[in-house]
Amino acid sequence: MTEPARPALRTLIETAHTLADASGKAILPYFRKQLDIENKASDGKPLDPVTQADRAAERVIRRHLAKAHPDHGIVGEEYGIAAGQSDFTWVIDPIDGTKAFITGAPLWGTLIGLKHGADAVFGLMNQPFTGERVWSGDKGSTWRLPSGKTTRLTTRKCARLEDAVLATTSPDLLQKGFETEAFVETKARARMTRYGGDCYGYCLLAAGHIDLILECGLKPYDVVALIPIIERAGGRMTTWDGRPATEGGRIIAAGDPKLHDMMLRRILKR
Repeated sequence: MTEPARPALRTLIETAHTLADASGKAILPYFRKQLDIENKASDGKPLDPVTQADRAAERVIRRHLAKAHPDHGIVGEEYGIAAGQSDFTWVIDPIDGTKAFITGAPLWGTLIGLKHGADAVFGLMNQPFTGERVWSGDKGSTWRLPSGKTTRLTTRKCARLEDAVLATTSPDLLQKGFETEAFVETKARARMTRYGGDCYGYCLLAAGHIDLILECGLKPYDVVALIPIIERAGGRMTTWDGRPATEGGRIIAAGDPKLHDMMLRRILKR
C-alpha cells in the first residue's frame, strides 16, 4: 500500500478531526427532530433518504477542505466529485446510516476517508451524538469513547464460521439470487446474526465484537474510510471476489484473515 510520509499523514489526520468536529456541530441540531426527507431512489428501488443534516454536514466539510487542502480532490455522497490536482482524494459520507438517523437510532456516523492514488490510507468514523470517534493511524486504529478515553482496536480471532457473529445492515439490500443465497447459506452456519449498524457495525468488527460482515451495493463513500480502520486493527476487507474494496460493490469484512479467506473460497465456489 502506498502511504504518504508520516509527517504528512499526521497533518491529514488533524484535518480529518477538524472535519469531524465541524460536521458534528452541523448534524446534531437535526437529530431526533422532525425532518424533511427526500428520496433519492428511482421508482421501484428501496428508499434512499437524504435530509438537511446530510447536506449541511457535507457543505461544512467541503468548505473546510477548500481552505485547508485546496489541491485535494473530494468525492461526496451528496455533492459528487470535485477533481483535485494532487494524489489525495477525500471520500465523504456525511451521514452513513441516514435511515437510522431519521428513526432516532444512534447507529449512524460521518465517514471521512482519504485516498492516496488508488489506495485508502486513512479513515475516520464520527458519532457526534454519543461522542464516539474511531480512526486509523499509520500502524493501528483507535476508538475514542464517550468518556474521552481512547483505546487501541484489535479484531477478534475467529477462523470458523460456526463461531462467528455475522452482521449486515439489511437483507433487503441483497439482490435475489446469488447475493441472497450466499448470505442465507452463511447465516445458517454462523453462530449469530445481527442486522442494522451501517458504518458503526464495521467499527464494532474492528473492535472485536463482530467477526464477519457481508454487504452488497455499496459505494466508495460507504467503504473507503472503513478499510484502513479494519485492516489496521488486524482484519481484512475486500469485494466478494477478492479485489480491493475501495470502489464498493459486494463487500466482505472479517476480523480474522483466516475467516476472510475461507469465506472468499466459499463464495467463489458458488
